[in-house]
Amino acid sequence: MFKLIGFIAGYYAFGLFGALLGLLIGFVIDRMRAYGSGGINPLQNPLRQTVFLETMFISMGKLAKADGQISAEEIAHTEAFMKKLGMTEEHRLRAIDLFKQGAVPAFDIGPTYDRFMAICGQTSQLKHVLLVYLVVMALTDGHFHPQEEALLTTIASRLGYDEAAFRHLMEMVLNQSHFGGGKPHTAAALDDAYKALGVTKESTDQEIKRAYRKLMSQYHPDKLIGQGLPKDMIDVATEKAKEIQLAHDLIQKTRNI
Repeated sequence: MFKLIGFIAGYYAFGLFGALLGLLIGFVIDRMRAYGSGGINPLQNPLRQTVFLETMFISMGKLAKADGQISAEEIAHTEAFMKKLGMTEEHRLRAIDLFKQGAVPAFDIGPTYDRFMAICGQTSQLKHVLLVYLVVMALTDGHFHPQEEALLTTIASRLGYDEAAFRHLMEMVLNQSHFGGGKPHTAAALDDAYKALGVTKESTDQEIKRAYRKLMSQYHPDKLIGQGLPKDMIDVATEKAKEIQLAHDLIQKTRNI
């Protein structure tokens, strides 16, 4: 649609050269609308999906073993994740192998992330979802172990997050998780809601709205699928979006906005 608009507008404004320029701009806009801002070539999506899931399960194994022992909660979390994805038995066994591979103490996770960045590095949403989900897994037993936090910091760095940005994201995810089953309207809950959006009580209504929209955009199904997130993982992303929505709703009610 935008290709045609760009062609016509460019032609009337600048002639043939303008028409060609308008056609090019319209093509870029159409592609971004169809595949998300990080979508480059939809034919790469199957490869991105494969690399994303391989990186996910290897990282889950590495994270689970980071403190020296894989807990029952971490095993249950991984099994529930595979079930949620609706994996075939073949894919489930492959995922288990990847998890075990990552759990080997001597396993070097560096090449895994070199490959991830080579294939998915231009997809901001995929990097965000991967890191968020790993933070969620680290919280399955209720707190971060120093070794888990150190590994997550290393992974975040490989994904292009500096330490301040990672700390900010980690605090948001921690507080978003408080809204997983709903949240009572208490002073503590309101504090959590502000932190879940990465803002403060001193933030203006406009700043809160911008933060909320940015977070929701990161979990938009069309953008995630366009960038190569496996469709079966959309439900996982939707859960995080619901937590953000609940936090925002609480802030709205208290501010009457």
